[in-house]
Amino acid sequence: MSDSPEHAMRRTPLYAEHIRAGGQMVPFAGFEMPVQYKGAGLEVEHNATRTAAGLFDVSHMGEVVVQGPGATALVDALVTADVRGLDEGAATYALLCHPNGGVVDDLYVYRLGAERYLLVINASNIEKDVAHMRAHCAEPARIENRSDDFAQIALQGPAAAAILDAVAPGEATGLPRNQIRVHDFEGASLLVATTGYTGEAGYEIYTPPAVAEALWRALLRAGEPSGLRPVGLGARDTLRLEMAYALYGHELRDDINPYEARVGWAVKLDGRSFVGSDALARIKAEGAARRLCGLRMIDRGIARAGYPVLHEGVAVGEVTSGTQSPTLGAPIAVALLPRALSKIGTEVAVDVRGRSRRAVVTGLPFLKR
Repeated sequence: MSDSPEHAMRRTPLYAEHIRAGGQMVPFAGFEMPVQYKGAGLEVEHNATRTAAGLFDVSHMGEVVVQGPGATALVDALVTADVRGLDEGAATYALLCHPNGGVVDDLYVYRLGAERYLLVINASNIEKDVAHMRAHCAEPARIENRSDDFAQIALQGPAAAAILDAVAPGEATGLPRNQIRVHDFEGASLLVATTGYTGEAGYEIYTPPAVAEALWRALLRAGEPSGLRPVGLGARDTLRLEMAYALYGHELRDDINPYEARVGWAVKLDGRSFVGSDALARIKAEGAARRLCGLRMIDRGIARAGYPVLHEGVAVGEVTSGTQSPTLGAPIAVALLPRALSKIGTEVAVDVRGRSRRAVVTGLPFLKR
């Protein structure tokens, strides 16, 4: 057996479906994943999600289960969100932080029962996150990495509810955002959450791997009249960036705290004690020195991640994400800048491959939904 990186890549339960649909596979977070599909492409997939519906394989994501007596207190001591007041069947966005306030990862916390939680974490951080949680937990054995027990399919867009209702009807189709319910599909139990990463209404469906292919095919058949398309990583990124949703490794990192990343709303201090709470209380009181800002290009050019941001010819920050927005038809970017330069309307420049291109700080998100 080869030890090459190509053969070290893992495959999701939907790999064969991607190949059948013409998925152009690339390495991503240790998995072979479709970046786009032949015959469609990024812009078509992006626009289908905005106007009809998109189907995403997100089975590479990690799932951690925490359950049993005291699970609420255990989770509450690890994440920035206050899970004590979370109703059963509800969900919340949260962060794992270092003691100094830097971000270990962002995640979703689903309260499945009185003392049962599902924590969904980023694929590239599974081992790191589990190690962090166990290191800062009084009962590390309670942190169960159950990633191999789930496949995950995201169904997003205006037609998502009707498509899901045709395939696996249930209570979630009538609920607002941040809820999770059990649906049935061919005798299997699905966890259907009213969450997503596109800015559109939709669902993230946690399914046993054994039924993932059948569910994927059933959703595509039901959604074909509405214009449903499978969507790859490329359009997933442009969709989330139009909404200015943070991406770990870009807007969120070990050296970026939640207030700099504009997700301070996910930090609930209120006298709570969790990993990083002391540092975050201090940062909030003092004010973050840097801030993520939206950028619109004045000159021609696309600001890409890692490009320096200049002010009066001096490098003052960096672009964390940038792309050509299919919906807006213009380049957009997010950059980490000193607080003094974060005011909307401030003109800066971006070093685009050695050439200075003018840009202006703009409000976020780029797209209002």
